[in-house]
Amino acid sequence: MQLNLTKPIVFFDLETTGVDVGKDRIVEISLLKVMPDGTEEMRTERINPGMPIPPESTAVHGITDADVKDKPTFEQMANEIINFIGDADLAGYNSNKFDIPLLVEEFLRVGVDFDLKGRRFVDVQNIFHKMEQRTLSAAYKFYCGKSLDNAHAACFDTMATYEVLKAQLDKYQGVAYTDKNGKETTPIVNDITALSRFSTASNSVDLVGHIVFNERGEEVFNFGKYKGKTVESVFKIEPQYYDWMMRADFPRYTKKVITQIRLRSKTSSLF
Repeated sequence: MQLNLTKPIVFFDLETTGVDVGKDRIVEISLLKVMPDGTEEMRTERINPGMPIPPESTAVHGITDADVKDKPTFEQMANEIINFIGDADLAGYNSNKFDIPLLVEEFLRVGVDFDLKGRRFVDVQNIFHKMEQRTLSAAYKFYCGKSLDNAHAACFDTMATYEVLKAQLDKYQGVAYTDKNGKETTPIVNDITALSRFSTASNSVDLVGHIVFNERGEEVFNFGKYKGKTVESVFKIEPQYYDWMMRADFPRYTKKVITQIRLRSKTSSLF
């Protein structure tokens, strides 16, 4: 089944120096842009991370320091990547928890504000785990009947993710899903908004889950001594907590989120 698109969507995959969103860097990015008319454009770039690639990471994706020593840095590639993505929605495999947060972190690190407003995120892994609960290689075999022989090569993983989503649309058309509250729906439809809603596994505000929305739609801390408390109220009673977070080793996007909340709170108090 071909995707029913009202705007472009970019499937992407990252190979990185590690799995710490706040510290690790991209060494390869592969992007597949799918247009509403069905045309596709693929782009894969190796990137010099500006830091050594740990042997354990090379063991996963096969990319060494020598492979990227003459490649451009992310700062040099940032505008080209932004222009390629444009206003497209984003899709990937485990992308909501890892690829999107790390990509945003890389942009912020080089002073580029990658606007997430109006973008929908489709995480194929979340659809897969909710409906079947397996890995990308197993998903590719299960849905597409093929072996993913080049797993952890960004371009192959990206193409496999795109193929899996299309196969999921075929397999689960009209299939019921029962959530943890016992509510039954048929969520797999050829609509990016619906797929984004179904494949979003958390109510995270800052992408990595340090700040989440509560049942009333308020931003609350999801860690530490103020877990469950609203960010706005904590900053009012303990302003130095904001200063501590800004100095600490939190992702830049988390710091951007708490700064926006703090500024909003200060502005509202003036009226």
